[in-house]
Amino acid sequence: MKRMLSVALVLLFSASAFAISPAEQQVAEALKAPNLTVVHMWAPWCSNCLAELKSGGWSRTVKENPQVKFLFVSVWNSGDDGKAMLQKFQIAGQPNVTIVADPGPRRGDDKLKQFLGLPLSWIPTTWIYKGGELRYAMNYGEMRFDVLKQFLADSLSEW
Repeated sequence: MKRMLSVALVLLFSASAFAISPAEQQVAEALKAPNLTVVHMWAPWCSNCLAELKSGGWSRTVKENPQVKFLFVSVWNSGDDGKAMLQKFQIAGQPNVTIVADPGPRRGDDKLKQFLGLPLSWIPTTWIYKGGELRYAMNYGEMRFDVLKQFLADSLSEW
């Protein structure tokens, strides 16, 4: 009986070690769609993220690509989704935008280092998926929107 309890505890611990957050579950569900999906990891306090928003690149890209689903995932932000900031830059409320928050807090050694099994070591980070498959991953720094435009066009084309 004692051995069975030990095995049960090991299995329970192992399962919880691989559990994904509600934010990851929401994004994983969205990625099942056959269309193109952009996952943008960001935080309102991040100067690089703010520079992207101030340039108007995200607002323009979202509006010019109504067939693309955009997921703005606020990370390292103590569970705040940053919706107010996205409203200020006319991104929140767009029909093709979903706003998600990692539950946090995630600071220091507890800071989120992976999302859906992919490394997350810098924000902003932007991933492009088509039909659940990762097409492009820009993991370090501000997005050049002419490059994003090309990646979206390439992803929409038949390879």
